[in-house]
Amino acid sequence: MKKGLFALALLLTACNVSRRLPPGEKLYVGADFKLETDPSVSKNDRKAVEAGLGDLARPRPVKTIFGFPYKVWLYYVLKEKKKEAKPGARRFGEAPVFASARALTSNETVFRSFLENEGYFRASAKGKFVETRGYQARAEYTVQVPPRYEFDSVRFLGDSTPIGKALLRSAENSLLRAGRPYRFETIQTERERINQFMKRQGFYYFQPDYIAVLADSALGQHRVKPILALKPDMPAAARLPYKMRNVYIYTNYTLSGTGRDTSRREARPVPTDTALRNFYIVDSARLYKTDLYKDAVSLRPGRRYNSGQQDLTLSRFINLGVFRFVRNRFQPVGDTTVRQLDTARLDVHYYLTPYPKKALRLELAGTSKSNSLVGSQLTLGFRNRNTLRRAELLTINLSTGLEWQVGGQSQGVTNYRYGIDATLSFPRLVSPLRINYDRGQVLPKTNISVGYELLRRRLLYDLNSIQATFGYVFRSNQQEEHSITPLSITYVRINNFDSLFYVGLSNPATSAQYSQLLISDQFILSSLYTFTRNSPAQSRSPYSYRITTNFEPAGNLAGLVIKDRDGDGQKEIVGQSFAQYVRMDLDARQYLRLAPSLTWASRFFAGLGLPYGNSPSGVLQLPFVKQYFAGGSNGLRAFRPRTIGPGTHRVDTELGTPYLQDGGGDVKLEFNTELRPVFNKFLQGAVFLDVGNVWMARDTMTYGADSKFSKNWLKQLAVGTGLGLRVDVQYFLIRLDVAFPLRKPWLPDGQRWVFDQINFRDSAWRKENLILNIAVGYPF
Repeated sequence: MKKGLFALALLLTACNVSRRLPPGEKLYVGADFKLETDPSVSKNDRKAVEAGLGDLARPRPVKTIFGFPYKVWLYYVLKEKKKEAKPGARRFGEAPVFASARALTSNETVFRSFLENEGYFRASAKGKFVETRGYQARAEYTVQVPPRYEFDSVRFLGDSTPIGKALLRSAENSLLRAGRPYRFETIQTERERINQFMKRQGFYYFQPDYIAVLADSALGQHRVKPILALKPDMPAAARLPYKMRNVYIYTNYTLSGTGRDTSRREARPVPTDTALRNFYIVDSARLYKTDLYKDAVSLRPGRRYNSGQQDLTLSRFINLGVFRFVRNRFQPVGDTTVRQLDTARLDVHYYLTPYPKKALRLELAGTSKSNSLVGSQLTLGFRNRNTLRRAELLTINLSTGLEWQVGGQSQGVTNYRYGIDATLSFPRLVSPLRINYDRGQVLPKTNISVGYELLRRRLLYDLNSIQATFGYVFRSNQQEEHSITPLSITYVRINNFDSLFYVGLSNPATSAQYSQLLISDQFILSSLYTFTRNSPAQSRSPYSYRITTNFEPAGNLAGLVIKDRDGDGQKEIVGQSFAQYVRMDLDARQYLRLAPSLTWASRFFAGLGLPYGNSPSGVLQLPFVKQYFAGGSNGLRAFRPRTIGPGTHRVDTELGTPYLQDGGGDVKLEFNTELRPVFNKFLQGAVFLDVGNVWMARDTMTYGADSKFSKNWLKQLAVGTGLGLRVDVQYFLIRLDVAFPLRKPWLPDGQRWVFDQINFRDSAWRKENLILNIAVGYPF
């Protein structure tokens, strides 16, 4: 009965639309394609052709639901035709699009051109309208797709002139390889590639249009032999390789262009430094040391112009963080119509507009962490750019914040944070030893930082941490980044134990973990190496990835130098024990775009920490600030924060004692995967699956024998799934994930899969198993 009423309503509204259309007009609702392809055309190529034709078809059809043009119906019902002349008027409907014979003819021409450009020479397309639903019409195109042509071996025509020789050298990396399908876009890309090659060889005025491409298709067997040559009418200036003569740098350029520091007459040569010969600096206040330009400017007087070095110079100036705007201007020297090579020279002028040297900033931010703590943080920051006159950046931050737990049946966790930190960043490597890095990338950085933070966990304890680090960050190429921290010193002290702490200490279920905090004061003297590799930034591939690895040894050098004076097995620095361990992990993420509005994202994480030697409690485990955890909004989302493991251990959140969020295990394995559909500009979704756990590497005293990593690790994995909604508000993304467990590792073996217990109608099940995660940003 209900289906009949719905059908009747659609029929009545459809009649309403058809009566409002102009006489003789049909509503255009889309296009269909009947492809008659040669047997040599593959299935994938056929799909690509059909998708390309669909993208090119015009006009765009009206929107429909179950065949009903609801947008057009709203257009007529709301009388929005009267609003068309009013700019900015809000519209809910859509003006009708009528079937037009002119559109058929136009599309036929466009389709043939598209197929020709894709290598299907002598293709044809013929269209007609097919009436549907009485007042609607669809376009139906019959498309003849002949065999696709392929490239034969490419030929470059050069000569003995400098530019002719350069053209021949560019053939080595040609994109026009034999056997590849002919595409006009490939030819255009090849011309741009040659253009970039020429500019890196010094041909400043060269353009892609100066390359002639001839295609010989008379070879038979559906092959095309491309021939590339230089156009004879190319300007004389484009044939000359240019060398750099002088470099002019204006360090205090203003947009108005007035003042002494924007005048070339004020330029002074750099004295004595041969590396900066023919550099002229306009810096009347002597704000910057000349070594800064040695680091930043890649174009050198006396060398050939190179567009790659020019791009690198601009990138370095911008990434220094000292200059707000960077402009450049090249000026030829002499008469460029003369063909003598000694007249082909360029001067380059760099106009640098600096930021204010000192700045104060007050920042109020919302925070969201993996342990489901959300809150706010107030930061007062001071910046001193160009601290030591070589673009060094000194940053000092004072911060305070409040965090509380949301989602996952909050246990009333509240944190107060207070901190101060200072970082001095050098845009170069400050090292007595030579470190090799790719000088064709952005400038490396040396960072020195110190900081103190007080974390006050209400009614539990205070955690004090002091940290100092010294390290380097540099790139070996565009895809690879290295971070080396030779020295990191951390001192952790816990004090001011309060009432809830002693409740947990006296509870048999949590006493072991709480006891560790009583003896956790220690130094962490470590080094850290981080390697990150990303997929190519300019790649058109639907697949991308990011791989990060960390290696962190701690206390090894101190263990060799410092002696056990008391004979108790503990080595100390100024009366305090220090940690010894080796920690390493891998974080691999990959993203596959299945469709324009659908992405498949996955992450695999593996971490291992091996404690040895010193331990303040005699129990070999990582310091709790270095341990791995499982559960929470960025990991196993079907479980409460940091409540999974180690092994089969369960943190019982029903005991009324806040579970600790400062530890976990020495070993971690986790896999996450999710489909991410995009609904519109603001809303996205997710369907996800999370698998993982943490384990102890050696310790069995704290959590028992089943907490240690063993051959049974596969049986101890936690599994959860759920749905997510993401709201994109342009500057950040708000994430809401609802998840529930599929496998609980703390249950007896054979009962850990809980599919049969899932019951969304049961309020008791929902209370125990449904977890709401609220966070900012993607989980990975």
